[in-house]
Amino acid sequence: MTARSSRAELLLTCEHGGNRIPSEYSHLFRGAGDVLASHRGWDPGALTLGRLLSRELGRPLHAVTWSRLFVEANRAPTNRRIWSRFTKDLPKAERDSILARWWQPHRQEVEAAVAAAVKRGRRVVHVAVHSFTPELDGEVRNAEIGFLYDSRRKREGQFCRRWAVALGTLDPSLRVRYNYPYSGAADGLTTWLRKRHPESRYIGIELELNQALVDAKGWRPFQERVAASLREALSDG
Repeated sequence: MTARSSRAELLLTCEHGGNRIPSEYSHLFRGAGDVLASHRGWDPGALTLGRLLSRELGRPLHAVTWSRLFVEANRAPTNRRIWSRFTKDLPKAERDSILARWWQPHRQEVEAAVAAAVKRGRRVVHVAVHSFTPELDGEVRNAEIGFLYDSRRKREGQFCRRWAVALGTLDPSLRVRYNYPYSGAADGLTTWLRKRHPESRYIGIELELNQALVDAKGWRPFQERVAASLREALSDG
């Protein structure tokens, strides 16, 4: 059974797919090339994996390629961390304009996709593709894959365990952890959507991959195994 024919309908997103800055705001980031290129500016590897999942599973990818340092696509507009040190001091009217032009379209597009699937009587399995730096503040992250979910929603945990088993069968060497290196219940697009849809209709998972895998030996086979294991997890649901 494929992702298309399953009772579940896969939704793919990538909130930190690039580190572009709109030309009219480039002056705010003068001299910031290094930080924009780092994990603070985007999620290296996430867009590449998201595009492969899209091709392999036949589902569109909804992606943001503006830098998270311009406006954070995975934060609510009321969260002060939606703005970085480069943009937080802009006048409120300017920040509102940025939200309307660059933040809101992705949020509306994803919300519309979920609502349309729910209206058709489908249960949405939303996989938001992200990546994490191998080391942060002196701590070496000890996982290749993290599945983030809300532990209060039973179906999300069940789906993550199915996916982890399928992935582990294809590559037993992978270290997989749950709600690591971040909490799946923290502010994010999946959290936003959980507030609007019951778990019988919406499952929100953030897939976190270790950036040490990106462009390393075995990078493409790894992506293919992630796609194959996701297909299997969907078919079992």
